[in-house]
Amino acid sequence: MEVRMGHLRNASDVGLQKTRAWAGLLVVVLGDAAITIAAIWGVAGAGSAPTAAVLTSAFTAVSTMTTAYFGIRAATNTAQAHTAATAAQADRTVTGKSGPGGPGASGGPGAEQGRPDRPAEGESPGP
Repeated sequence: MEVRMGHLRNASDVGLQKTRAWAGLLVVVLGDAAITIAAIWGVAGAGSAPTAAVLTSAFTAVSTMTTAYFGIRAATNTAQAHTAATAAQADRTVTGKSGPGGPGASGGPGAEQGRPDRPAEGESPGP
């Protein structure tokens, strides 16, 4: 179990996300099937003009619903990855590790050499 930025993360969070993803996919598949069945039922015994209209509408509805699901899912995954990266960066900042070696590492952020705001060892602070 891990606590990060006041949020408890454990295996149940991962399980919940998987359950939501599968449930959403199931809803989309069942909705697409319902639209397809309604289109087949609407086309049965119809002439060519109504058939084209029903099939075009059904194709549009199935495509729109499926694309919306995958678009929202992709945006959610991206947001979660960004949030996790931001939380990891905040954890590194809070613990004082700014990169490999932490602050003051040779040549890294916070290094003593080359910083005009801090005098080198043995120098006076300035005028």
